Amino acid sequence: MDDVSPALQAIDLYRFFHAGDHETLALRGVNVSVETGQVVAVTGPSGSGKSTLLACLAGLDEPDGGMVIAAGHPLSRRPEAERSAMRARHIGILFQHGNLLETLTVMENVRLAQLLSRQRASRSASRILDELGIAHRSQARPSNLSGGEAARAGLAVAIANDPEIILADEPTGELDSTTAQQVMGVLRERADRGAAVLIVTHTPEIAAAADAEIRLVDGKVLAP
Repeated sequence: MDDVSPALQAIDLYRFFHAGDHETLALRGVNVSVETGQVVAVTGPSGSGKSTLLACLAGLDEPDGGMVIAAGHPLSRRPEAERSAMRARHIGILFQHGNLLETLTVMENVRLAQLLSRQRASRSASRILDELGIAHRSQARPSNLSGGEAARAGLAVAIANDPEIILADEPTGELDSTTAQQVMGVLRERADRGAAVLIVTHTPEIAAAADAEIRLVDGKVLAP
């Protein structure tokens, strides 16, 4: 059998933060591997390094040691312009807040994500919004959306280009159970279509539904 590289891989990641003479070790030799078609949950107490790990995996932050490889390409140690281009082409990011630009409508937010990828989208923005049940809110501004509508609109932006990798930061943290199930259903469906999905979560039910769980404690992966 041929060896197949993971869609997303973090190798021996270290991340330090300094405040005066004090040094915080946010990540201490963290290794992560997410295969195509797999959903991985990252769990752990507040301050364990989950958000720092996600930022490094997305290329939004640079690790002080180690390497992130996304869709077969090194993401670390590259200029921001190159990392940004890689995110646009290969990585969909779903934040709890901040996926939507307030100055644009929902439709414009999705179309902008598709434009930035510089590749032809397999589905139109209107079709994506229709599949997520918010086509009727396509011309609304983010400030006029309900919490559930905003979550689905943010998800539409994250999956706008059929990314090979989806990173989600507490995607169901402030949602009602029905909307949370819808969001998780879409993420699982994207994995079934071949995406590698990593979810940072505090919710035990989300972790239990994942294919694998990585638990961080004090910046280290806790052995299973």
